[in-house]
Amino acid sequence: MTSAQKDAMQRKPAAEEMAALLAGTHGDPFAVLGVHASGKEFIVRCVVPGAESVTAETLAGKEIGTLERLDDGGFFQGTIALRKQQPVRYRARNDGGEWIVIDPYSFGPVLGPMDDYYIRQGSHLRLFDKMGAHPLSHEGADGFHFAVWAPNAQRVSVVGDFNGWDGRRHVMRLRRDTGIWEIFLPGIEQGAIYKYEIIGKNGELLPLKADPFARRSELRPKNASMTAAEIDQLWEDEAHRAHWASTDARRQPISIYEVHAASWQKSDNGEMLSWDELASRLIPYCVDMGFTHIEFLPISEYPFDPSWGYQTTGLYAPTARFGEPEGFARFVNGAHKVGIGVILDWVPAHFPTDAHGLRWFDGTALYEHEDPRQGFHPDWNTAIYNFGRAEVFSYLINNALYWAEKFHLDGLRVDAVASMLYLDYSRKHGEWVPNEYGGNENLDAVRFLQAMNREVYGSHPGILTIAEESTSWPKVSAPVHEGGLGFGFKWNMGFMHDTLQYFSREPIHRKHHHNDLTFGLLYAFSENFVLPLSHDEVVHGKGSLIAKMAGDDWQKFANLRAYYSFMWAYPGKKLLFMGQEFAQWQEWSEDRALDWNLLEYPMHEGIRRLIRDLNGTYRNKAALHARDCEGDGFEWLIADDRDNSVYAWLRKAPGEKLIAVVSNFTPVYRENYNVPLPVEGRWKEILNSDAEIYGGSGKGNGGAVKAIKRGSGAISASITLPPLATLILEQD
Repeated sequence: MTSAQKDAMQRKPAAEEMAALLAGTHGDPFAVLGVHASGKEFIVRCVVPGAESVTAETLAGKEIGTLERLDDGGFFQGTIALRKQQPVRYRARNDGGEWIVIDPYSFGPVLGPMDDYYIRQGSHLRLFDKMGAHPLSHEGADGFHFAVWAPNAQRVSVVGDFNGWDGRRHVMRLRRDTGIWEIFLPGIEQGAIYKYEIIGKNGELLPLKADPFARRSELRPKNASMTAAEIDQLWEDEAHRAHWASTDARRQPISIYEVHAASWQKSDNGEMLSWDELASRLIPYCVDMGFTHIEFLPISEYPFDPSWGYQTTGLYAPTARFGEPEGFARFVNGAHKVGIGVILDWVPAHFPTDAHGLRWFDGTALYEHEDPRQGFHPDWNTAIYNFGRAEVFSYLINNALYWAEKFHLDGLRVDAVASMLYLDYSRKHGEWVPNEYGGNENLDAVRFLQAMNREVYGSHPGILTIAEESTSWPKVSAPVHEGGLGFGFKWNMGFMHDTLQYFSREPIHRKHHHNDLTFGLLYAFSENFVLPLSHDEVVHGKGSLIAKMAGDDWQKFANLRAYYSFMWAYPGKKLLFMGQEFAQWQEWSEDRALDWNLLEYPMHEGIRRLIRDLNGTYRNKAALHARDCEGDGFEWLIADDRDNSVYAWLRKAPGEKLIAVVSNFTPVYRENYNVPLPVEGRWKEILNSDAEIYGGSGKGNGGAVKAIKRGSGAISASITLPPLATLILEQD
């Protein structure tokens, strides 16, 4: 034995250390395993279970030393002939043959000190390129780099089919400044199934955890993460993105079709459509119908179908229900090529408590608050993110940036904002913790939402962020520098509530509730509003929109046509949930496709044609959209005719022809009804919800009315008002 070999033997680990390495309980295997300098020589140590002998080689296959087995469990050590530190591989042998093992502990770290600095500061805006699993060529080998945040864990390992789900095999390196564990595993290929095995701070083995930054997941009911390459998509949407980046969205027509991707349509065998199948059907449909945007209920990975995606366990992974992530990228690209934007429902308010998810991630309340008064949501039995923790703050902001960058998303509709803003949301006295000033405002959530909007709009100027916020919190859609939350738009929940309440009443009673339709104009321009008739209004026993309307079947259809026309001519952007565009009778269920067979019936087809024409009129007439969010685009003509339940108003925009809207919300046919108008002359009837092509009675004004100056000097037109109908007139 040479003197060098003797020195190597003297430097062998203690029996306790070897036992810990073999058992997978060693806190820092990189300090012992792999290649280590010893004076002018190098020592290598490895654990290769089942091997009887091991020879060390360079990655190119050159033999550099024979190792000695120090423990029958497979612990080997020896001096190797290297001139400089570099990764190595092992040729292992036993009675069954030989195999090659590339040593992950011989590779250096991938993350660097600048990553640590920005992660600690909470300002790292490229975490989605650093955390999770990423393909990498590193120090001469191809594989995947894994990184996960678990600062309170005693040990974290990557496990999968590639190592027999054995947590002792690939224990990760802890970066103590950040609490992030990382490892580069050579030879791992795209599509490998993996999770993290974590030993908590008290030595307890936790349930296997999916990767919080995983870009792809298994199809439910399985829930492991999958290694995935960068999205390989040839984007052809420069014109679409340039248009939205160069314009003020508040002055553009925005008509959103809200879709649950799993139930819009089904394949012939009843299965969900793939992204490519959806693209071939849904995109042409929306183009034909005149919608400007498709908004999907959440598509990030979720375990439970009836949650509709609102209880997500994989914020970075498009759900496997519709195929690989590239399929979604192709969908977005295809939509953009024909001018359709894509908006995603985004859920940063809470997350489910599934064992493989974020809850109690490293044996502590890491992503959530430990105190259930702050960290548990009583409405949904979910955990609430700890927005005050820099790493959680960054995790969520990076997710918003990830969807915008990697998938070219046009917008994020942020779910349940009210539950984020108020510490006492759905809580009784004593069930919540006041903020530092004794109030009920969640100041950490406010800072998070402001930072999210600032970063998203700062790096993606064409994007829309839309808040589902149901309270009177001020300045939701005002810029952050003016003290606002920074959203582009806010859902107008008051409009939805008041109008649906009004149209559910029998027409004879509506004169007593006239203010249901006028009250909204008192605040219509306090925010940049989207008018939502969303999925929330057609589930949980609420029935469909057509079923909510008062009267017999004819009146229900007439009411709905008049209501839609009223809404499309009212200030604000539009949103309609799928199936309501053809008056689906059944309440929506995620289990089944929409009732497309209803389009065989003229009344349902009439509603669909009306929505298509409303979208076309709204988009083509700037007076109807260019001042949606500004008070100078609206003027009442008739606001107080409660006895007849008639409303009339003007929509206008600089340099555009005036548009007058008149609604009659009783089934009474009114002739010679006097409507004041600002300009003499002919006014074209550009839409009549009572037209026969929409299933109406065909009453109207022969295509035009004439405004004349009366003896009093006032200008008005004598108009025929069809029953339960809305007319849209344009100055000729």
